[in-house]
Amino acid sequence: MSTPTAAPSRTPAPRRPAWAGRNYSLLTGAAVVTNLGSHGSLIATAFAVMESGGSGWDIGLVTAARTLPLVLFLLVGGAIADRLPRHRVMVAANALNCVSQAAFAVLVLTGDPQLWQMMLLTALCGTGTAFFNPAAEGMLLSTVSGEHSNRAFALFRMAVNGAGIGGAALGGAMIAVVGPGWVLAIDAAAFAVAGAMRAFLDVSRVPERKPGGGLLADLRDGWVEVRSRPWLWSIVLQFSVVVGVISAADAVYGPLVARDHLGGAAPWGLALAFFGLGTIGGALLMMTWKPRRLLLAGTLCVFPMALPSAGLAIPLPPWGLCAVMLVSGVAIEVFGVNWMSTMHQEIPEEKFSRVSSYDWFGSLSMTPLATALAGPAESAFGRSEALWGCAVLVVLPTAAVLLVPDVRRITRKPHAPVAASEPPAAPAAVAAAPVVLTAGAPGPRGAGVQPSAPCAEPSGDGVTPH
Repeated sequence: MSTPTAAPSRTPAPRRPAWAGRNYSLLTGAAVVTNLGSHGSLIATAFAVMESGGSGWDIGLVTAARTLPLVLFLLVGGAIADRLPRHRVMVAANALNCVSQAAFAVLVLTGDPQLWQMMLLTALCGTGTAFFNPAAEGMLLSTVSGEHSNRAFALFRMAVNGAGIGGAALGGAMIAVVGPGWVLAIDAAAFAVAGAMRAFLDVSRVPERKPGGGLLADLRDGWVEVRSRPWLWSIVLQFSVVVGVISAADAVYGPLVARDHLGGAAPWGLALAFFGLGTIGGALLMMTWKPRRLLLAGTLCVFPMALPSAGLAIPLPPWGLCAVMLVSGVAIEVFGVNWMSTMHQEIPEEKFSRVSSYDWFGSLSMTPLATALAGPAESAFGRSEALWGCAVLVVLPTAAVLLVPDVRRITRKPHAPVAASEPPAAPAAVAAAPVVLTAGAPGPRGAGVQPSAPCAEPSGDGVTPH
């Protein structure tokens, strides 16, 4: 007699990929929320300055006020993020950003904001971001296995850049209807929601870190990691120039060109939204394309980042500017995913945040100077000439980086795990070089080159603003 066969049990299809665990999902969701707010507040801040009677010089000073403390505290933030629980550092930084943006919103909505007040509040935002960025990047890198890193980083960046599209377009439209103050208030609320989400990160399985030799020893250890890798410090130097001039073009000249030639905030918000659309296209491409030479493919895609500055210099009509922003968004996303994959492959997990802080420090080191000098450069040479200069300063250091052998030679390791704890021996020429702290580039490298909001977070992340 035959025995009846049991019906096969049906397992419900998973709602997310097996590699996208709780922490990855929470980090992605929180980053989406903050990008919705911060991409609108980028435009809102510039127009708040202009509505209070400010000039291009004043916009540059407000932008510089944010990036100066960001640069000053990044290295300390990276060392602290490798010593304390990273999720607590992130939540505390989000709380500071929320309070400062809320105060900025109240100031704009209820009175006549003074330049020094706007500079002070954006400086507080920059301080919070300095502690947030290294902790966030270290936390994200530690949630993904080497086998799935390319797809995970591409999906993360696609999600947050998609939020940037909505944030930029909605922010530009809201400014035209209700003014910049309410957009800043939405950004403050976004930080509150994201901070609450990050408080639920599960750190029970994160291994305890061995106590180090103190803060200075941790900083020195992070610098050894950086200078022992020519590909790392050379790209860090490259982006110190690239991020500076792109920040000047997007944060200072962009709103001025929009006011004088494009018709106001809404077309500029649309152009930024097309940049975000391009980053989604780039992320979709990187979900399936895994170039063997990671950094070579990525660096070649930095050249199109000169196009928006050139488009503003002409200036192109809104549809033309949207087109070049779309192309540059695709290109920088290809670089960003390859950069994160390289970092994940080559840098030890317990040193992610320290190395990331040098990366951010170098990329942003020239930004306060570049944005502060944007107004004087416009007065001395003219706006169009200054923008052409920005385009040239994207192309030249990028071409120079291609001369570094490691940038051309580093190849993808199949199913590479997170790097071992010991760094490779430094080449003699590098090991003997004096320690000069002039380098670093936005970790979530496409967060480092997108237009940076007053309290922007990395999009995977950098001028997401890496």
